Amino acid sequence: MLSPITEAGRSALFLLRMLAGLRPGPALLRNVLQQTFLIGARSLVIIMVCGFFVGMVLALQSINALQQFGASDQVSLLVGKSLFRELGPVLTALLFAGRAGTSIAAEIGLMKATSQIDAMELMAIDPVQRIALPRFLAGLLSVPLLTAMFNALAILGAVVFSIGVMGLDAGVFWSKLQSGVYFQQDFMSGVWKSLVFGGIVSLVAVWYGFSSKPTGAGVGTATTNTVVVSSVLVLIFDFILTSFMT
Repeated sequence: MLSPITEAGRSALFLLRMLAGLRPGPALLRNVLQQTFLIGARSLVIIMVCGFFVGMVLALQSINALQQFGASDQVSLLVGKSLFRELGPVLTALLFAGRAGTSIAAEIGLMKATSQIDAMELMAIDPVQRIALPRFLAGLLSVPLLTAMFNALAILGAVVFSIGVMGLDAGVFWSKLQSGVYFQQDFMSGVWKSLVFGGIVSLVAVWYGFSSKPTGAGVGTATTNTVVVSSVLVLIFDFILTSFMT
């Protein structure tokens, strides 16, 4: 029972160690942008494909449910609020954990297994600041941007199905979406959630990478733990944040 508490405390101390040595400068900015491309831009394909089909499925289910009450013209309102408040940030974070989180944990675990981290310490280079911090900041930056792309493609998928397939009026679709989705309550709540989720997934990935055993089995365990723990924490914090924001 004490193991999760101990793990949470160690990861919190690891986060404080990263932030305590934060030194803004050109070198850090270059590393963060490089990692943002590696873990963020390379996740665009899966985010865009999943977002498009999630929007289509959500529109299909919403129309089937709303037709029973004669309110099928409200489909854009339901899709928009569901995406911006919940589905966009949560699904993006889960996909990011599976695509980029495992990559970060495996990369750091392999660096530890091949003694690259020990070599940095021998050269008086802090591996936490050189390896962990840029990846953490890159994940913190990437998830909100990927969430915005996910939402955009999901809305496009809903438009294709609702207007192109089901024949709903385009003017009604966009007017309901514009008048029913609010910037502060809906859009910004998703932005804050995506920031928190990005920090959670990135912290879990770098922590399990650094704490992994320097063996092949240790690296595999670190990547598995990254996905499992990140997914659970994202869902837990989603409930907590929604409770405070509602």
